[in-house]
Amino acid sequence: MASLLNNIARPSAIVLQLSVVLGIVFVLLKVAQFYQKRKKLIKALEAFPGPPKHWLYGHNHLISSETVLNQFLLWGDKYPYAFPRWFGPILPALIINHPDYAKVIVNQTEHKPSLPYKLLMPWIGEGLLILEGAKWFQHRKLLTPAFHYDVLKSYVTLMSDSVKVMLDKWEKKNTERKSVELFQDVSLMTLDSILKCAFSYNANCQTESNSNYYIRAVYELSYLLSKRIQKFSYKDVFYNLTRKGREFQDACKQAHTHTDKVIKERKMLLSSEKEYDKIQKKKHLDFLDILLCTKDANGVGLSDEELRAEVDTFMFEGHDTTASGISWLLYCMSLYPEYQQRCREEIRGILGDRDTVEWEDLGKMTYTTMCVKESLRLFPPVPSVSRVLHKPVTFPDGRSLPAGCQVALNIFAIHRNRDVWQDPEVYDPLRFSPENSAQRHSHAFLPFSAGSRITPRTIYEPATWLAGRQPASHRQPQAVLDRQGKLRQNFVEGRSHHGITHWFLQKTSPGK
Repeated sequence: MASLLNNIARPSAIVLQLSVVLGIVFVLLKVAQFYQKRKKLIKALEAFPGPPKHWLYGHNHLISSETVLNQFLLWGDKYPYAFPRWFGPILPALIINHPDYAKVIVNQTEHKPSLPYKLLMPWIGEGLLILEGAKWFQHRKLLTPAFHYDVLKSYVTLMSDSVKVMLDKWEKKNTERKSVELFQDVSLMTLDSILKCAFSYNANCQTESNSNYYIRAVYELSYLLSKRIQKFSYKDVFYNLTRKGREFQDACKQAHTHTDKVIKERKMLLSSEKEYDKIQKKKHLDFLDILLCTKDANGVGLSDEELRAEVDTFMFEGHDTTASGISWLLYCMSLYPEYQQRCREEIRGILGDRDTVEWEDLGKMTYTTMCVKESLRLFPPVPSVSRVLHKPVTFPDGRSLPAGCQVALNIFAIHRNRDVWQDPEVYDPLRFSPENSAQRHSHAFLPFSAGSRITPRTIYEPATWLAGRQPASHRQPQAVLDRQGKLRQNFVEGRSHHGITHWFLQKTSPGK
């Protein structure tokens, strides 16, 4: 019996020993592979001088969520093309500050790094923002009709109506001599616009912001994501155990419940041939109508999960960043009343007695457009975008990077690079006059990134802003104060750290 047991145990022991040996060999191969890859990367980064780093912390101890933009701007002045930024002892990224380098990167079809994009997936799923490769191209092709100019034309009136609601709120506060914290009200206005355009959904969220669970969920998700990214809370296993992590999961469930319900109800309508024909003949096709009706070459449309991902992506990308951009535009306008007055006079001249902006008016607002672009230059809604190289790249000065390296386009610094912009800290709308724009580097101005992955908000957001430039002369912001007397942005989203407070000090009569 003992010899029988020994005969059975011997092969098992041999298998176990082989498994251990193979496991050790596999780990050693991975370590050697990582070492060679890191050695190659470090050698490549030696060509890029940068700020001194700590052997353990890298540059983390020099940066906080409140100071990162200004710190990177200072380093960008010293290293005007690019510099390495170390996240601890082993993870570097090349921060790009110059349009010559930016052009090389955006013309590549690069992969997105897992952070911070993976933090969005519980909410927006695998939509256009997250997808890569063939799947991204397929979705981009299917979604393109939703952003055709003919579709956007019908949205302008909806956006203008939402702006009127916001201005009515501000006028009431003006009569009460109350200040206005811009971002919250502007954010509700852009959310209202998105809901009308995407769902044909009138939520009254600007006047009854606590009345609808979906509105509260979207607002809460945007806030929690911004805070999580600022604080570098990247590990799901730890974040989900926190109070804010649980709040984020609950808000995701609420948002998904609403989106699923809307999609299901709209699909039921479309299942009726009569209703389908009626929707196709509607004067205003909304975003969801177009997504449900679009098909690929094989006649296959988006699945329910893909539909939800694209709608939630559009909600996230189109509401929060748009609100940031509009808030900064109003900040700039209030600092420079002479530019504000020229915009007002231009818009009055275009609209005459009308109080609503129409699609055809947008192309005539040349000076207002210059002011919008200059605000975008100084305060881009997304100050940085990251990519992971899938193949080696060589920059115009001969320096190169290997595949696998993470790079970040520091759009905030590119827009303030002294090699490209004269007096970059000065707000000057004439930088974007036709003659000045014609002489500028093609990648010196990247408010919405560039290249093949540029997002649909390139079209949608400017239309939202210009549609919101109402001519009401008695609603003139005369001064702006930040709670701390200075402005800050975080590296992920161009939002004021302490808010932007407007004081409406006086009314002006028409024609003045």
